[in-house]
Amino acid sequence: MTKKITFLGIETSCDETAASVIRENDKGTADILSNIVSSQISEHKKFGGVVPEIAARAHIESIEYIIKAALEESKVSLNEIDGIAATAGPGLIVCLTVGLNIGKSIAAFSNKPFVAVNHLEGHALSPGLENNIKFPYLLLLISGGHSQFLIVKDVNKYEQLGTTIDDALGEAFDKTAKMLNLGYPGGPSVEKASKLGDKNFFSLPEPIINKAGCNLSFAGLKTAVLRESKKIIGNDKLKFNLAASFQYTINKILYKKTKIAVEMFKKKINTSNINLVVAGGVAANISIRENLKKLSGELGFKTVYPNLKLCGDNAAMIAWAGIKRFKKNLLNNIDIEAKSRWPLDENAPYMKGPGLKL
Repeated sequence: MTKKITFLGIETSCDETAASVIRENDKGTADILSNIVSSQISEHKKFGGVVPEIAARAHIESIEYIIKAALEESKVSLNEIDGIAATAGPGLIVCLTVGLNIGKSIAAFSNKPFVAVNHLEGHALSPGLENNIKFPYLLLLISGGHSQFLIVKDVNKYEQLGTTIDDALGEAFDKTAKMLNLGYPGGPSVEKASKLGDKNFFSLPEPIINKAGCNLSFAGLKTAVLRESKKIIGNDKLKFNLAASFQYTINKILYKKTKIAVEMFKKKINTSNINLVVAGGVAANISIRENLKKLSGELGFKTVYPNLKLCGDNAAMIAWAGIKRFKKNLLNNIDIEAKSRWPLDENAPYMKGPGLKL
């Protein structure tokens, strides 16, 4: 019987301190033996966003306990672990270095293989923890720091079809929540408020909706929300209407741009059999899931999501990416450094900044 690979994953790219032990199984998916996530919501709530120095300090204080808890819950000793995977980027450098350094230290001390994982690849492969998905597939990655359409050709092989030219979708949700004083974290707060409002009340812009392929833009929408929010201070009903209108506009943008991305995927891969994987923290938004499900019914493709618990930052996806890379002998030396920016498609043009022409 072939031995099933078991990995310890560590994640500290932003404001979640996480560790997980997973083992591949006979189904081509994974058994999640433990998945411990320590959130820092309470530490950052009063600031309405993540403060890097506070996040890094919280990681330092809890990382040892979280790793120990993950090993204990998994009932797997460090000796039984086949390798260590830790997020090396992209993210906040002061946060990344905490998990990366302890991951490298454990690997060196225990003489285990080490894999430095791209956080985005963790998200990209995360549905494979529970679903046996064949390459290639189309990925919509929507999180606090990234919004991209990519072709996932294989582990370590990605082609970017489109990206945000300014704000990430999760950032737009967070900033909208802050402008409307809905609370932190912003995504769930806006989604909750939207249920109480009229999505058709405000007419908001859909930036670059009819140009630039499947590239995305949310800065203009965010500015429009800011402008309207200043007119409705103290009126809860209008606040809920604005939240609903914002989310509705986001769904219209994603509907149109995903449709374009699907057509681009068809032409490049020359196939009508399409899986759309939607991953990242914003993939937990139920209205976005329903919106893309409607589109998939119209165009005849299948949508695949990670479990809601695996949409946000977690170490199970890092361990899984570690196993996938380990099996392709994509290992790293322990002198590798953290990267604040680390695109999955290294050849894709950088699509942000003044003077950008579309």
